[in-house]
Amino acid sequence: MLREFLYAVKRVKIYALVGESGTGKSFRAKLVAQKYGIEVIVDDGLLIKDNRILAGHSAKKEKTFMAAVKAALFDDPKEREAVAATLQGEKFKKILLLGTSEKMVNKIALRLNLPSPSRIIHIEDIASQEDIEKAIRTRKIEGKHIIPIPSIEVKHAYPQIFYDAIRIFRQRRVAEMISSTPQVHEKSLVRPEYSKRGRVIISEAALSQMVIHCVDEYNRDIVIKKIAVKDDKAGYRLVVTIDVPYGIQLSGNIHELQHYIIDNIERYTGILIEAVNIIIDKIREEKPQAFAGGGT
Repeated sequence: MLREFLYAVKRVKIYALVGESGTGKSFRAKLVAQKYGIEVIVDDGLLIKDNRILAGHSAKKEKTFMAAVKAALFDDPKEREAVAATLQGEKFKKILLLGTSEKMVNKIALRLNLPSPSRIIHIEDIASQEDIEKAIRTRKIEGKHIIPIPSIEVKHAYPQIFYDAIRIFRQRRVAEMISSTPQVHEKSLVRPEYSKRGRVIISEAALSQMVIHCVDEYNRDIVIKKIAVKDDKAGYRLVVTIDVPYGIQLSGNIHELQHYIIDNIERYTGILIEAVNIIIDKIREEKPQAFAGGGT
């Protein structure tokens, strides 16, 4: 196409960030753009530049998953032409396309009359497996999505999907920067129409009993002294005070116990455990008595 040829002549470089749905692409889009000096981002049907929505129709506004996919792929001819025309009128040298596969980002490029991406970055290249799994859990359990622009812009354009905002603090490496000014990015946390889910709520007493059960399964010689439960938007935070027997390897075993509690509770209840903090109150020499009950 003529416009695709013109972008090539202008030496516009097309980047792509690829990863399965819910793995944290939008969460990291702004940081990728900053690293490579990318001025424009195309994410879920939106054309974004300088923290502003220039054109497009947010896929997160759709009421069904299939409608959201079509919006992300610019399936509507009028919307597609409007975004392509806006792109044509903007000055930029680099653009980042987000998609769930290489096939998807290539299709987006084709529909917006852009050359195929010359640099494809996979989410696994920039995020740890632990971060990816946590993003997937958050998406599945709470239905939360990220839009890589400030919340005020989302609220202005799509007040019906506005949910919350988060701020990402990032200190760049000295070799990558001229000054030591830390970078702060604001991103909008939304719950789209097609992703409405009621939150799973569990009572403090029930959650405490599950912690007692997990600890008992892990090591019967560990005695629970106290369990404190805090519930916030990110998930449940637990503080577990314990006595441990003399001779237990604290660093490795206590870390494993944290993961054992989180993994089992999340697997069997579907709730999100943000953190389990373990306080060792005493190291015992004697054999403990059987734990008879729990409490908070």
